[in-house]
Amino acid sequence: MNSKIQLLLAVTALTACAGAPERRDINLPGRSLSAVYSNAVQVGDTVYLSGKLGLDPETGAVPSSIEDEVRNALDGLAEVLAAAELEMNDLVSVTVYCTDPALYDQFNAIYATYFDGTFPTRAFIGSGPLLRGAHFEVKGIAVRSR
Repeated sequence: MNSKIQLLLAVTALTACAGAPERRDINLPGRSLSAVYSNAVQVGDTVYLSGKLGLDPETGAVPSSIEDEVRNALDGLAEVLAAAELEMNDLVSVTVYCTDPALYDQFNAIYATYFDGTFPTRAFIGSGPLLRGAHFEVKGIAVRSR
């Protein structure tokens, strides 16, 4: 066996011995027991957040105001991040699905206020219809930086 293959096998064995980072499901109180997803999954220092709609938390309906819908979606992400002991500034990537890309500027006006001036990477994707008649679904990936 040549030395490159031996080295590769040794590194692979060491990596396997070290074990994969532990997985932890993060779920908010009150989440339906029939939900077939987690609010977030943490693997090592990385947290993967499920999509959040901007529904009114009291009624479960889409608010009449686009601004309220955006705030609800982003507040929902912030709540899940807090459960993982993270904050919005720990987000490194955000994906926004939107039924009407013409709402881009309205979304951004509120989105910018959730960060300290350093923004995660982001995709703003025009989509077809979203669940419950929402205009936005927002998901993200965060990395513990402290």
